[in-house]
Amino acid sequence: MTTATSEKILVLNCGSSSLKFSYFDTALETNNIEGIVEKIGLADSLIISKSGKGKIIKELGSIDHSKALESIIDLLTDKHSGVLKDLNELTVVGHRVVHGGEKYSKPVVIDDEVVREIEKNCSLAPLHNPSNLMAIWESTKLMPKIPQVAVFDTGFHQRMPVHAYMYGLPYEFYEKDRFRRYGFHGISHNYVALKAAEYLKRDFKELKIITCHLGSGASIAAIDHGQSIDTTMGLTPLEGLIMGTRCGDIDPSIIMYLMRDKNLSVDEIDNILNRKSGLKGLSGISSDFREIEEQASSGNSRAVITVHVFGYRIRKYIGAYVAALGGLDALIFTGGIGENSAWVRGLACQGLSYMGIQVSEILNTTVPAGAGKIADISEEHSAVKILVVPTDEGRMIARESIYALGLHHINESISEQKQKTIPIEVSAHHVHLSREDVNALFGASYELTHRSDLSQPGQYACNETVNLIGPKGRVEKVRVLGPARKQSQVEISVTEEFKLGVKAPIRASGDIAGSPGLTLEGKDSSHLAEGVICAARHIHMSPEEALSFGLRDRDIVMIRVEGERKLVFGDVLVRVHPDFRLAMHIDTDEANAAKIKTGMQGHLVGIQERR
Repeated sequence: MTTATSEKILVLNCGSSSLKFSYFDTALETNNIEGIVEKIGLADSLIISKSGKGKIIKELGSIDHSKALESIIDLLTDKHSGVLKDLNELTVVGHRVVHGGEKYSKPVVIDDEVVREIEKNCSLAPLHNPSNLMAIWESTKLMPKIPQVAVFDTGFHQRMPVHAYMYGLPYEFYEKDRFRRYGFHGISHNYVALKAAEYLKRDFKELKIITCHLGSGASIAAIDHGQSIDTTMGLTPLEGLIMGTRCGDIDPSIIMYLMRDKNLSVDEIDNILNRKSGLKGLSGISSDFREIEEQASSGNSRAVITVHVFGYRIRKYIGAYVAALGGLDALIFTGGIGENSAWVRGLACQGLSYMGIQVSEILNTTVPAGAGKIADISEEHSAVKILVVPTDEGRMIARESIYALGLHHINESISEQKQKTIPIEVSAHHVHLSREDVNALFGASYELTHRSDLSQPGQYACNETVNLIGPKGRVEKVRVLGPARKQSQVEISVTEEFKLGVKAPIRASGDIAGSPGLTLEGKDSSHLAEGVICAARHIHMSPEEALSFGLRDRDIVMIRVEGERKLVFGDVLVRVHPDFRLAMHIDTDEANAAKIKTGMQGHLVGIQERR
């Protein structure tokens, strides 16, 4: 891990009877340490750590979580073998928090409000959030001067579209109880996807990726333009793939049958679904996939069935997510099983060559176990890169903690600045045409005619309009904007999606790959294979204006708008160019919902994301 300045980061991952930890020194990686305090609350607690200096195992007797953290601090500050002279040398303490609910999609510096939100979500993660909170309280008590950051396992999935996270239950269960799909393993999915983009030398935000985190807990995520658009786990980690002891997807009627016909209690059913099912329940052998694979290789029929059921579920979800993504650039395997089982990887990719997924039998079977390096197991001509990427959640939490702390300091500076306003413009539906489509719609060598100038220099509304024709309906007289572009693009509102019968992605202007198409009708007609988007809300800025706000190109910011319906817009993209003039653009749906009109002013609240 490299940073612009020397940073010392402690990462804590607290469970009910264990406390995992990692220490990172970005200036001297040989000082890095990882370890665990095991059997907290029992008579034989112990601390195990590994570093460049070797391995340490120390018996601690019977201790609680507070003493467990103290033992970690003692290890780090030991006069002879420690890596810190004083705890105040630490830059930040990063905490893995399993459930952040709907509020947190990014890591945050912990304050009283954050603690209250984590407490509120304890009912959704009763086995994890209370332990995570315990570590936060003890760490804050022992290191009061050190910033504490929460990195949420659910966070990476919180920008899933509504159609991906809603259950087919009465809507009031979502409104009152927040029953929806949240997803987990987000820290791992994000980390391996970023590492894959780095390995492929591609922009993470341009790739379509499927990540398969396969271990005792297992999940798959579909990632488009750097965001999770779907994942296999749901309200809890029980949904989705078959796991070590969890059943994964089942018919909910099974639960009613077990209650009515078997007279099992809720607790007994919970125990069956979470602790006695999955690989362990199917095989009758173990939850450890290595033992099952060994038995399957020896001819144990139940073990063979278990391996094939596990592989089939993975393959089924991969196929579904290729459809959801509309294509695929990279397929990633990670986690204990994903990194070490060639059999599972082969089963998962079997029969998917028509999707461009072609695994090399030789490369797949020669990935060295526990190598810790990225391995490409694709056939030479495979359209999709198939990679084995070791996960490192501790390192990702450290990275995200530094990132959150940096944004926190920047946002503090923004809040101290004299408030500058940003003019808001409501952007109605419109069309940008390529030279080829201008000719196809209005005739060879036709020139678009100027109607009025737009706020951005060189941009203008044309006298020409076109009709949009989709599979369900049409939208009449949509204004063409000039000048002509390299590619045609149609920008519509969500309301018009329904009218046309298309599902347009929310994208920045110009980012149209994989978007739906439709037919344009002018004097003649022209069919677009792709190019229909809902424009992401955005701000145009010159470099000088960006500097005055402390912003950079591609920052994602929050903007507050005063008015009859005061609100804060999140996910606002900053676009910086010498030809731009300061203006925030929102579409008509957003404007109508918030009763905003062109000419109103917005105020910068803070930065959500900086690339």
